[in-house]
Amino acid sequence: MSGAMSGATLADSMILWVGALLTLAIFSFLYRDNPFYKFAEHLFVGMSAAYWMVTGIWSTIVPNLFGRLYPPSLRAILPAVAEGTPNLWYAVPLVLGLLLLARLVDRIAWLSRWAMAFVIGFAAGTNFTRYLQSDFVGQIKSTIVPLVVLGTGAAGTADGGGGASGLDLGATISNIVIVVGTLTGLVYFFFSKEHTGATGKAARVGIWVLMVTFGAAFGYTVMARVSLLIGRFAFLGQWLGGMF
Repeated sequence: MSGAMSGATLADSMILWVGALLTLAIFSFLYRDNPFYKFAEHLFVGMSAAYWMVTGIWSTIVPNLFGRLYPPSLRAILPAVAEGTPNLWYAVPLVLGLLLLARLVDRIAWLSRWAMAFVIGFAAGTNFTRYLQSDFVGQIKSTIVPLVVLGTGAAGTADGGGGASGLDLGATISNIVIVVGTLTGLVYFFFSKEHTGATGKAARVGIWVLMVTFGAAFGYTVMARVSLLIGRFAFLGQWLGGMF
C-alpha cells in the first residue's frame, strides 16, 4: 500500500516539475527568443496536434464513418454503435476524404480540388442559413425592443392587467442605448450621403458606440488571457510551495 502511495506521489511530483519547467521555458520568451522557448513551443504544438488527431479519429471518424458503413466492426470497442444497420451512403464522405489525401501525390493532386470544392460548397450552404438566423435575423430581433419599459407590481402585469406598475428605469435606459447605438452605428456606415449636419452628428455618435463595443470585446479577451496567466502563476506557486 505504501509502495503504491509513494509511486503515485513520485508520479505527481514528476508531472508538477515537468509542467513548471515547461511554463518557465515559455515565460523565458519575455527575455528573448531562446532554445528553451522553442523546445516548449514545438512540444506543445506537436502534442496538441497529436492529441486532437487521435481524439478526432476515435470520436468522429471511427463511430461516424466505420460505425455507419459496417457497425459489426466496432463490436469490441463500441458495442452500442455495433448494433446499428449498415448505411452505404457513408461511402461518399469516405471517397471524398481519400480524395483530399490525393494532394500528397503530384500526379493526382488535382483530384483533391473536387473534394475541397464539395466540402467548401456544402459548408457555405449549410452555414449560410445558420448564420443568417443567428447573426442576422437574431440580432435584428434583439434590437426591436420597446423604448419605455413598465415595471410590474406584485399582483399586476406590464400590460395593465391589474396591480401597480411603474417605469422600469434601468431596462428603459438599456433599451434606448441599444436602439440609439444600433441606428447611429448604421448611419456611420451609410456612405450615400455626406456625413454633415444631423447625419454627421449621428455618425460621430456611432463612432463612439463602435469604439466602446470594440473596447469591451478587447477587454473581455484580455481578461480571459489574464485569467490564464493567473492560473499559470498559481501553478508555479504550487510548485514552489512543494519545493519548500
